[in-house]
Amino acid sequence: MVIEFKFPDVGEGITEGEIVKWEVKEGDKVSEHQTIAKVETDKAVVEIPSPKAGTILKIYHREGDIVKVGETLVTIGESGETIEKPEVKTPLPSTSVVGILEEAPPATSKPGVLATPATRRLAKDLAVDVSQVIGTGLEGRVTEEDVRKFAEKKGKKPEGFIRKKLYDLYGYYEAVPMKGVRRSTAKRMVESVKAAPHVTHMDEADATELVKMREKQKDSAQKKGIHLTYLPFVIKAVVAALKQYPYLNSSVNDENEQIILKKYYNIGVAVDTEDGLIVPVVKGADQKSLLHLAQEIQSLAEKARSREIDLADLKGGTFTITNIGFIGGTHATPIINYPETAILATGRIYDKAVVVNGQITVRKVMPLSLSFDHRVIDGVMGARFMNAIVRYLEDPSLICLEAE
Repeated sequence: MVIEFKFPDVGEGITEGEIVKWEVKEGDKVSEHQTIAKVETDKAVVEIPSPKAGTILKIYHREGDIVKVGETLVTIGESGETIEKPEVKTPLPSTSVVGILEEAPPATSKPGVLATPATRRLAKDLAVDVSQVIGTGLEGRVTEEDVRKFAEKKGKKPEGFIRKKLYDLYGYYEAVPMKGVRRSTAKRMVESVKAAPHVTHMDEADATELVKMREKQKDSAQKKGIHLTYLPFVIKAVVAALKQYPYLNSSVNDENEQIILKKYYNIGVAVDTEDGLIVPVVKGADQKSLLHLAQEIQSLAEKARSREIDLADLKGGTFTITNIGFIGGTHATPIINYPETAILATGRIYDKAVVVNGQITVRKVMPLSLSFDHRVIDGVMGARFMNAIVRYLEDPSLICLEAE
């Protein structure tokens, strides 16, 4: 039995994805649940399994194509089966109370052609009249493969053709499509700024003792294969402060006009990847030791950069931390990971001359920037929350150092 397998709803409000790689080709036999394609959504790269065993009779998209949820990916059947073309029904003429009305002739003599914008661009580049191409896609859709085959028959070279350079008044430029993670991030940032009035509070923590403590712990962690950064210490400080100021560990339900105070502590950690920022979430951060946190952060970051992270690892955050310090810079104005209500940015630890007990001395300083939703958190609460974080970072003995 021939079935059309459509791009499924993979959850998290995802409506489309880009086909990164086909794991099968037309004519291949597949088993049930075998991966047939890898699709990059705005969250992660997901594997699409075959819903049944059979033979891949038709693939409807090329690698790099954007597919919407509900669009047909492949047709699966038995070897030797063919795909039936849909019957084209001739519409009945319109009628009225005085008899039959003749339909007005179409404005153009050429029938409408089903083809994606990308296919039409390819046809234009190859000087192919797309209306002359017989479509082999779903419901007679003209595919890029159809255009290329038509061009070959007419002596056109489908590869290596010259594309027109883009230029404006001042010179040439390149147009880079915004897609995948970057496209999703752009949408979420705009949504966040529109929905939540942002306020950013900045401060610094004397990290001298923290630097010493990390140096003592670093070697023993390394022997266990764990790279101990400052981030686990910051997470511990943040969680302790969140317990004192629960409104920063919340989200807003705009529909019901409610503030949802979370009783769990799932900390999102922004990871820089080639495709843009991805924010894996460390679940139950309050229940984990420093070394456990470091190990989990390391694992999640590696999965995020390789785009092999599970969608479950990107959900459920209550507060986000972004570290700009490893690149450079001090303070920033981070955008809230909506619908959370706050985000903390940590800057580069640097040497600073400060006055201690009336004497000028050099201390290690960590810049901190806290952005929060002013609908939920006022300036005083934000400042008090920041003071609590500073206190824990300046006296790291307050932070639990238990290791598993």
